[in-house]
Amino acid sequence: MTDLTDVTDIAGGGRHPIFTLSDHFVDEFVALSPMTASYLGVPGFDHLWDDTTPEGGQATVDLLRDHQRRLDEIPPPDDAWDALAVRIQSEYLALSLEPFEHDDHLHELGHLQSLFPQLRDSFDVLDETTAAGWRNIAARLGTIGEPLAGLRACLEAGRAKGLVAPKRQTRSIVEQLRLSVAEKGTFTLLVGRFASSGVDDEELPGLLAEALDHATSATLAMADWLEQDYLPTAAERDGVGEERYRRAARSFLGTDLDLHDTYRWGWDHLLELRAEMEGLAATIDPDLDLDQVVALLSDDPSRGAATQEEFRALMHDRIRSAIGELEGEHFDIPDEIKPSDVRLAPLGSPLGAYFVPPSEDFTRPGTTWWSLGDQEPVPLWDQITTAYHEGFPGHHLQCGIQTWLSARLSRVHRLLFWLPGYGEGWALYAERLMRELGYFEKPEYELGLLAASALRAVRVAIDIGSHLELPIPDDVGFHAGEPWTFETAVEALEHFAFVPHDVAVSEVTRYLGWPGQAIAYKVGERAILALREDVRRRDGAAFDLKAFHAQVLGAGPLGLDHLRELVLGS
Repeated sequence: MTDLTDVTDIAGGGRHPIFTLSDHFVDEFVALSPMTASYLGVPGFDHLWDDTTPEGGQATVDLLRDHQRRLDEIPPPDDAWDALAVRIQSEYLALSLEPFEHDDHLHELGHLQSLFPQLRDSFDVLDETTAAGWRNIAARLGTIGEPLAGLRACLEAGRAKGLVAPKRQTRSIVEQLRLSVAEKGTFTLLVGRFASSGVDDEELPGLLAEALDHATSATLAMADWLEQDYLPTAAERDGVGEERYRRAARSFLGTDLDLHDTYRWGWDHLLELRAEMEGLAATIDPDLDLDQVVALLSDDPSRGAATQEEFRALMHDRIRSAIGELEGEHFDIPDEIKPSDVRLAPLGSPLGAYFVPPSEDFTRPGTTWWSLGDQEPVPLWDQITTAYHEGFPGHHLQCGIQTWLSARLSRVHRLLFWLPGYGEGWALYAERLMRELGYFEKPEYELGLLAASALRAVRVAIDIGSHLELPIPDDVGFHAGEPWTFETAVEALEHFAFVPHDVAVSEVTRYLGWPGQAIAYKVGERAILALREDVRRRDGAAFDLKAFHAQVLGAGPLGLDHLRELVLGS
């Protein structure tokens, strides 16, 4: 059987019809989803929006079902790579259809992942260096009322079926709509950046101003409708219940969980991390408790970067150094994915860090984005681990290899297939690996790693507990035996992961609006660590850590069950 896990040999795999079918699907899908085309770096669509109406949703369903039929008609796979492509195509089509089959798109208003945040964030990947790029921006901004009208039509159709979004998520989208066109809002600042872009085009200032006027009118009208018409009929309950949660979690993980056992494990792991953090804090300052040490590290300007630009440069240097130092010994890194960029997100973007993969042709390098608001100086203690998670050897390596495997993986697999259990699990594993390799050179940076891990662990408790309405265990020393409330979840983030109050409010709103996603980080990391131990036991003295990493990354993103099958050969 062909080895699916050796990334050093790129020559394998014949041109079975599945690869042509996959190419055709991507071409047809991005034509229906210009926003996806922009994210992938496919040219020619940056001035257009998706059709977000119920009819547009039906067109997507028709495409997915047509390709299911076409997939059933192709010849059997010739080798393991063909079989992988067939399986991924089948899983992708089924996963993409599932939300439509349950009418999820008719009542989806989520704080982070739903349509308006996607519309707003789609501008981040558009070209701001050329007149053509700015004309695309003006075209999209000036017509944003079209996808918003489509969203309204979906929500009306859902309400007619008795399907409504929760009030909390509705209020969040109302606020985001209004903030986007405020004085320091995302769209306002976007248009304002043209003046310093260096692009010389006398028509563009007028086009952009007109586009902003249209965007302001459309977004405020949508906010008014949601608040005045939709909100009174929205659902009071935040949680989605066990059936929908289980379905959502499987779509993120590629495995079925014992949710009650995972809930208890999340608590146990969180308490272990808390004890470890308390011990480490004592080595930083024995006269302070854990909370006081965290406050010291957050507030002491001598421990941070004086400016955001200094912070950006430090993170870029750290990622570049990791690429250079780990190549060969721990990873084989293709030349195409070595270029990396670190950029600061525009003011007004949601706070945090995220990674944008390289374009299909690698003309756009993998880029780690940080949104820091107006924070200066920037504390470093809890950001070093983020550089390894979003950058290298986290998403930058994983997504880069996924894009690079063009001779082996289908286009659907390389560009569209993504399960957070694998992707976020690998990135969290990468943080832990860098600790094992000695890359947290200061105790405070190691404390930041543990705090980040605690954040992912408390997410497991909050997410499962809130959506399944489980009580907090009696023996955890935190609101013992009580039901989860929004306020208790915010407090848990503040207490266990040192998340600032405003960020904690945003985080909990995110979890409640995106059931099952928040647990993918820790559940994925747990699965990869367990897999590593299984391989270590199997191979004994012959265990090779570099080879294990090649096995995990060498077949592209997979569901956790599928990954285990390929690595263990069973």
